[in-house]
Amino acid sequence: MLQLKKGLNLESLRQPLKAALITAARLGAEGVEINARTQLHPATMSRTAVRHFLKTLADLNLSVAAIHFPTRRSYGDVDDLERRIEATKAAMTMAWELGCHVVVNRIGSVADPGSDARQTMVEALTDIGMHAQKCGAWLAAQTDNDDGQTILALLDELPINSLKVDFDPAGLLMRQQPVTETMKALAEHVTHFRARDAVQDLSVGRTTEVQLGRGSVDWPALLGLLEEKSYQGFLTVQRDAESNAIGQCGESLEYLDQLFQ
Repeated sequence: MLQLKKGLNLESLRQPLKAALITAARLGAEGVEINARTQLHPATMSRTAVRHFLKTLADLNLSVAAIHFPTRRSYGDVDDLERRIEATKAAMTMAWELGCHVVVNRIGSVADPGSDARQTMVEALTDIGMHAQKCGAWLAAQTDNDDGQTILALLDELPINSLKVDFDPAGLLMRQQPVTETMKALAEHVTHFRARDAVQDLSVGRTTEVQLGRGSVDWPALLGLLEEKSYQGFLTVQRDAESNAIGQCGESLEYLDQLFQ
């Protein structure tokens, strides 16, 4: 049976890190997603800093659900690629030190098979995957630009267990990608699930994020597919609300509780 592990993206709260941790615990989150660019920095996380942060988490009964490490360019872009790879590895090592096994990033649009960009991406992700085997934390590609079969084809080109998937149903909807079909293709590779919802706004002709449960995502279908694959990870709430961010995050966490009743 699928177990509910509630995570919360701390940036959604629009608070400084320490205050956001306290708020997340108060709202009932069990894990938190932390940005390794703006909230914690691998280069400054000494062993002492790691111990202090883990103590703070323990005092609040929280754990790290995921580390978000956004990069400006994709892993198929050769410009500054080596530095990007090494920075990603550093974020993965920090994640493991914090008891987390997931580092989330957009890998970039998957280029056509046989192209130089495709080969560059495969080589970069293979290198990162080798580091994952050593450090115990994996890079998880956010789903949005490509459909499930395209991502699956990329995974098949990589050594086994090199890359995981961060499943973002709202991100897929906003880029006109099929959500349930993508989950069917990638469910066994999903290591982090982003609990967001979206709906097509006919008045402006685009798809926008909405409060969890008020959009077009078929939650029973997605959770059923995760259960079939014995998913053990977090369902992490993310809200890009312009107002009442804390309240909307709290409502989203409550909606997850309702789904599992």
